[in-house]
Amino acid sequence: MSGAPPLTLARLNSMNQTGFATALGFAFELSPWVVERAWTERPFASVEAMHAAMMAVLDAASTADKLALIRAHPELAGKAAIAKALTAESNAEQASAGLDKLTPEEFARFHQLNAAYTARFGFPFIIAVRLNDKASILRAMAARAANDEEAEIAEAIQQIGLISKLRLLDAVTA
Repeated sequence: MSGAPPLTLARLNSMNQTGFATALGFAFELSPWVVERAWTERPFASVEAMHAAMMAVLDAASTADKLALIRAHPELAGKAAIAKALTAESNAEQASAGLDKLTPEEFARFHQLNAAYTARFGFPFIIAVRLNDKASILRAMAARAANDEEAEIAEAIQQIGLISKLRLLDAVTA
């Protein structure tokens, strides 16, 4: 966003719905509908309040909408990462956990766990990688495979909440 004015809370609060969704659509991976639906709760007193409104949208969303959001996320260290086809945010987040520099053995383990997880749940494993490292991600992948689908959808949405909050805190100034 070089050259564009900074994303301030005051500026966001004054935007129309389209501008708001366009400015913050990156917060929820390829799913600007979350941001768009939260716009009606303006004005926001803080980035945290804005994020809380977005999470309330997710809480109220249908299971189908939640699954669409979850499925919009890339596999960790997956084909899209190798092909450099991730969003800028996902690319930076995966790199922050070292997922762009895996050994062949680590890559094989991620691939195996991703495949088993996706086969079990029908959506990619999601974790706030910026709050983890390779080892903790691998442990979580193995542990969460034992969850039932309802619990895992809830966990994925909680992780998306952490990811989106970090993205918003990085981009928006009070």
